[in-house]
Amino acid sequence: MAARSTKSPLQSIMIDRSGEKSLQEQVFDQVREAILTGQLPPATRLPATRILALDLQLSRNTILGAFERLHAEGYIEGLAGSGTRVSKILPEELLLARKNSPAPARSKVTAGKLSRLSLACLASTHQNRHRPGPKRAFRPDLPDLSQFPFKLWGQMITRSWRNPPTEALLTGEMEGYFPLRQSISDYLGAVRGLHCSPEQVLITSGAQQALDLIARVIIDPGDGVWLEDPGYPGLRSTLQAAGAKIHDIPVDEGGLCVEQGLRLAPNSVLAAITPSHQYPLGITMSLTRRLEILDWAQKANAWILEDDYDSEFRYAGKPHLALQGLDQSQRVIYVGTFSKVLFPSLRLGYVVVPQPLLASFLAVRTSLDDYPALALQPALHHFIIEGHFASHIRKLRKLYAKRQQMLIDALLQHTKGQLIAARAQAGMHLVVRLAPSCGLGDQQISDRAEKAGLVAPALSRYYQGKSSPQGLVLGYAGLSEQEIDRDVRRLAQLLE
Repeated sequence: MAARSTKSPLQSIMIDRSGEKSLQEQVFDQVREAILTGQLPPATRLPATRILALDLQLSRNTILGAFERLHAEGYIEGLAGSGTRVSKILPEELLLARKNSPAPARSKVTAGKLSRLSLACLASTHQNRHRPGPKRAFRPDLPDLSQFPFKLWGQMITRSWRNPPTEALLTGEMEGYFPLRQSISDYLGAVRGLHCSPEQVLITSGAQQALDLIARVIIDPGDGVWLEDPGYPGLRSTLQAAGAKIHDIPVDEGGLCVEQGLRLAPNSVLAAITPSHQYPLGITMSLTRRLEILDWAQKANAWILEDDYDSEFRYAGKPHLALQGLDQSQRVIYVGTFSKVLFPSLRLGYVVVPQPLLASFLAVRTSLDDYPALALQPALHHFIIEGHFASHIRKLRKLYAKRQQMLIDALLQHTKGQLIAARAQAGMHLVVRLAPSCGLGDQQISDRAEKAGLVAPALSRYYQGKSSPQGLVLGYAGLSEQEIDRDVRRLAQLLE
């Protein structure tokens, strides 16, 4: 260690010529430390860089570099060389003063123009406040993530990326990874009765992107669209953002009332439905209604958006085939997702496009995002073709059926008949009705549940009319037996 003391206020500077830090950095650090510790008080004059360089036996450029940095960061004032002083207000004091000082009063700002998209999304968020987030009972969209075979999934990913296919490293096809599209096409044909080729399958970042893509391809401002009432708020906002004129068509025990749609808006360009498991009521569309809406679409030259919501989890009877499998005129656009069967953050869905629309879908897709993320698509392909996907669904189907009954039993036991639930044939949630003896409205209960850390969406929020049934939409799939009993007890306390 070679040390030199200066004949200036910087007498404590020690230079280590064999140290890891550069000489310039050593000067900067020690001058800054002397300033911050008060050894060099504010306004203290510093020696000229020429003199300090001579005292420390360093080049003047080294001292100039250190002083320039001190000046840039606000520790010293004046020009390096002469007349340099310690700053009167140091950077740390300025930051501390800003942190402790009260925020200035903000003047009122008038908002400028907002797009139709932002306004529609704001309205939807207000209507459906319970957005995805941490695990909370009774989120309707919450799967049981503990049942997912992550070790096996990790093996699929490792295998895919140990020697990845070239197309997974490049830009890829805008439709998505072709082997995955092939496996999806085969699965849908075997399990859901679809008639489609791999070329008709487009991979998307979840179902919501598929819905947005459909709206962009089909709808012009002012076009009429049939929408289920009650229905999924996220679909409503997407269609409104595209400029659609929404016609709310009531849903009864047979599904969407086609007769009402024909009476209200026969010339609409699109009907958006959930025929296999209507959201939120859980109704399966009857065969008669399916044939009626297909007949309307053909005669009106319109399209049908089939959102196959929760179709995998059917607990009673033979699974209903998709509406697309009955379509002889290529009028049905089919949407599916892996988010609830596997895990939400996977963000992989798909849309099966009728052949006449395929070129238009690809053209619009190109203007949006070129192609979907390819990183996990090869792994998902192997997960499907090796049978793990179907095996996982079978396991969850048995588990979720058991948990649905647990929720029904717990409501019967703990709510003193104020909340009434009947067994549903499919899905991950139940519509729970409010008995006449319940002294609260569903929105009041939902608000109380929110404050208590529970998610219990009010059924009335899903309806557009002024008069709507009272109830709650309670998910059960992601809750253990102990959690179902505990959280129903908590919900029951909110009714008192």
